[in-house]
Amino acid sequence: MAKNWISPLELSERLNTPNLASNLVIFDTQFSLPKPDLGRQLYLEGHVPGAIFLDVNLDLSNTVTTHGGRHPLPNWDVFVGKLEAAGVSNTSEVVIYDDMGSMYAVRLWWMLKYLGHNNVKVLNGGLNAWLEAGFEMQSGEPQTVAQKGTFVAHPRAEMLIDVDFVRSALESGAFRLLDARAADRFRGENETIDPVAGHIPTAQSFPFAENLEGGKFKDRAALEQRFAGIDDQTILYCGSGVTAAHNFIVLDELGVRPKLYGGSWSDWISYPENEVEKGG
Repeated sequence: MAKNWISPLELSERLNTPNLASNLVIFDTQFSLPKPDLGRQLYLEGHVPGAIFLDVNLDLSNTVTTHGGRHPLPNWDVFVGKLEAAGVSNTSEVVIYDDMGSMYAVRLWWMLKYLGHNNVKVLNGGLNAWLEAGFEMQSGEPQTVAQKGTFVAHPRAEMLIDVDFVRSALESGAFRLLDARAADRFRGENETIDPVAGHIPTAQSFPFAENLEGGKFKDRAALEQRFAGIDDQTILYCGSGVTAAHNFIVLDELGVRPKLYGGSWSDWISYPENEVEKGG
């Protein structure tokens, strides 16, 4: 049984078991990069019963500045306040989903893990799998949270790195870099999001979408084969630090402890002196 993802059936059983449901907090992170307001609209149209909506831009990111990338991580005190308002305590079980192969759900999963919360999973297959299984949906705003949570953060600083760490890693050659973006963007082709195309020197292309089959995580054997040889001396990045967490959750499932470059490619290219590679 996977430790980092949960099936629709398992989630349904928890929702229908009172003592488990009382300790469960579900988050909906549906989102569209080209249409940022669409996620909340989709949530209002239908979501897993009791799920609380968190917006990737407004709740899971900070204000964009010169550096830090397109989705800077939020102010942690403010974010913890949002978790508590949603009923999250240190002992809560948290389940997160989206409708895009967990590409946004993993952002929140990673953030909770970073803050020291272990009992957190993503819904394998997301909302699509929930619907395919025939389970109930709810529309409109979520019900009022019965009780505010108490969450004390214990940040795991080793999980998160910045541009200076990446520069040092390139100089030392001690770390492997994995790029989670689509292969064409890695090669510097068809770049429609960031102003500079290419990838960080020495990086390898590891598109997050290849962790999936039919919208769900591949079985453990397939994931082990894909990430064979990848160890703790690994830096993960993507365009803005969101989908890199997809490779992170898989590696964590396999017992590997990588590091995530929070600002990722959009931060890297904000420094004109940083080298850029194309091709590969």
